[in-house]
Amino acid sequence: MKLLRYGEPGAEKPGMLDAEGRIRDLSGVIGDIDGKAIAPASLQKLAALDPASLPLVDGEPRLGPCVAGVGKFVCIGLNYADHAAESKLDLPKEPVVFLKANSAICGPNDTVLIPRDSEKTDWEVELGVIIGTGGKYISEEDALSHVAGYCVINDVSERAFQIERGGTWDKGKGADTFGPVGPWLVTADEVADPQALKLWLDVDGKRYQDGTTANMVFGVAHLISYLSRFMSLAPGDIISTGTPAGVGMGQKPPIYLRAGQVMELGIEGLGTQRQKLADDR
Repeated sequence: MKLLRYGEPGAEKPGMLDAEGRIRDLSGVIGDIDGKAIAPASLQKLAALDPASLPLVDGEPRLGPCVAGVGKFVCIGLNYADHAAESKLDLPKEPVVFLKANSAICGPNDTVLIPRDSEKTDWEVELGVIIGTGGKYISEEDALSHVAGYCVINDVSERAFQIERGGTWDKGKGADTFGPVGPWLVTADEVADPQALKLWLDVDGKRYQDGTTANMVFGVAHLISYLSRFMSLAPGDIISTGTPAGVGMGQKPPIYLRAGQVMELGIEGLGTQRQKLADDR
């Protein structure tokens, strides 16, 4: 299934994509696409529905983040060897973990705002993992059974804030609109192997990132197991699993985003995003 949320910010309704790529309204069945709705028993009930029996949504409404009520937005840094190399950093011996502010979460096609005083706003296409079954001390062998689904994430980053302002990375990762999520949550049964997905990102039609999740340093199962040693995971939590080479910081010379530019990105089988850049005034 491909589950989504549509409507204006703060008033999104739950939906499902049908076989023809049309949005079907789920608001008569569930209240929202949240931790409760993506628990295994609920997903089984949704999977048993005939999409044709659900109301058809007219037009092309705005798409919101594909999951609501996110408890934690956990991100992994330097998780592709080629990205670590372009960042001139050694491969990590253990996953590099940071938290992205939940207030950064926005829809997949919403405008991305460049923060005031930004010098180095950058892009990062990433595979998102959405937890459906919570837990702690999860074994790597059992880890993928805790996944409700997968999605596209753009881990937008301000490199000067992240690297040059002291402290942790978080201040360069958490600005409003720095976390486009979606367009939909693709349930885990539709993703045969999360380590075999192509992912890409263009800026103004030029391809900068063109990678595969096969090149992750630490795979999805390992990340879930690893994180669950340090924090409990809950339904609706998002794990953003790192980005391949091709970010703006890694260009020679570096290239950073400007108002008026357009980012387009996607992951094989998980959909695409498109964001226009604007200054945050």
